[in-house]
Amino acid sequence: MSKTIITCAITGSIHTPSMSPHLPWKPSDIAKQSVDAARAGAAILHLHARDPNDGRPSADPAHFAQFLPHIAAECDAVINLSTGGSAVMSLDDRLKAALRFCPEMCSLNMGSMNFALYPMADKPRDWLFDWEEPFLRGTDDLVFKNTPRDIAGIMTRMGKERGAKFEFECYDISHLYMLKHFVERDMVQAPFFIQFVFGVLGGMGPDADTLDHLITLADKLFGEDYMFSVLAAGRQQIPMAARAAELGGHVRVGLEDNLMISRGVMAHSNAEQVMQIRDIIEGMGHSVATPGEARAMLGLKGADKVAAV
Repeated sequence: MSKTIITCAITGSIHTPSMSPHLPWKPSDIAKQSVDAARAGAAILHLHARDPNDGRPSADPAHFAQFLPHIAAECDAVINLSTGGSAVMSLDDRLKAALRFCPEMCSLNMGSMNFALYPMADKPRDWLFDWEEPFLRGTDDLVFKNTPRDIAGIMTRMGKERGAKFEFECYDISHLYMLKHFVERDMVQAPFFIQFVFGVLGGMGPDADTLDHLITLADKLFGEDYMFSVLAAGRQQIPMAARAAELGGHVRVGLEDNLMISRGVMAHSNAEQVMQIRDIIEGMGHSVATPGEARAMLGLKGADKVAAV
């Protein structure tokens, strides 16, 4: 029976507190929603931090330390810390928490790109904090920077020096070729866990034909040395995840990428989205991977090799 890994992206840096009352941004809420998502079936938790005073995306390890110990104590899920953070952060800032806590996994964007969130500011809402609307509107002139030098530095500092494996986030076809470049440089070793990212303005649109093409290309570039997962920002989250599972891939859901559970209905938690995609996966006759099974499939170093929190 096929095993499908569910990753849940808990809070992220894209959505703001005003967009949903269910988006966790306080440490206690991030911790609770993470544990609940793991209990619902998420083998991997993809984590960002927020400033507990105003919900602003944060790279401060002290903010991560307010929820990581609780998560580690309450569940066995694989902790995957972002090295993307936010496009407004410097690379040094983005890496602070990952360098401090040495997680089993890190996300790694495979190139620089426009990261345009400004259409989300057009919906009428009562803003909770004064940074939210300017942040979103300013992304019409925002580039997420991850040059080959940046990528190589992350691979060295987090991979070779700290033993983390990567969730290679590919927002564009060119990002697969960039990954191949680093494979040829012997900077990373198989198996490669590739996250195809759809729905961010500046990257690929959520198109099933594009997913089919990406799989064909990845087969050509990496043979049997890779696994793929799919995330789609916005309303195509579940349809694209279901398509990934149907094709033998893995899935990512969570409030980082999509605030809804169905058309016009907000998700009340990350766990709700995990349960929704789990039902779909099991309805296909697949089973959901446990954290232990995910560790074995991905060749992770193990939770005992993570720095104390």
